Amino acid sequence: MLKVISILVRNHPGVLSHVAGMFTRRAYNIETIAAGQTENPEVTRITITVSGDEAVLEQVTKQLRKLIDVIRVRDLKYSESITRELVLLTVYVSMDKRQDVMGIANTFGATIVDISEKTMTLEFVGNRRKIDTILHALEGFKTKELARTGIVALPLESQIEQHRTLL
Repeated sequence: MLKVISILVRNHPGVLSHVAGMFTRRAYNIETIAAGQTENPEVTRITITVSGDEAVLEQVTKQLRKLIDVIRVRDLKYSESITRELVLLTVYVSMDKRQDVMGIANTFGATIVDISEKTMTLEFVGNRRKIDTILHALEGFKTKELARTGIVALPLESQIEQHRTLL
């Protein structure tokens, strides 16, 4: 089972290391991790994707809440959140195959950010399913380099509002 956890922490040096260290000490595997400043410059949002059985994932959340610099921990269900990941991919492409790569890029809304004599670099953003689909579509081209940011996520506010009742 895969779980996306959104963690708000105080924004100062060493916090990310402290949070990641909790996973290391307890031998939990982090699948992806992304961190960045929020709308408040004193707060950082860390989005972590972790896998394991239900008991392990529940324990992860409990342990995170105990950390001193943690302000809030929120489990984000995939159906109730917006998830995105950025991918930069450089593939080897001969001149006669460039149109094929451009077609795939256009189909998936990817941007071609660099072209050299032998390679093309694409940038694309999407949820995990979209990312995996475009990577599968480009399997016919040899990958030179690939960089993925890891998932960033926010709750889907329209879903939250549907469940609220007004008094």
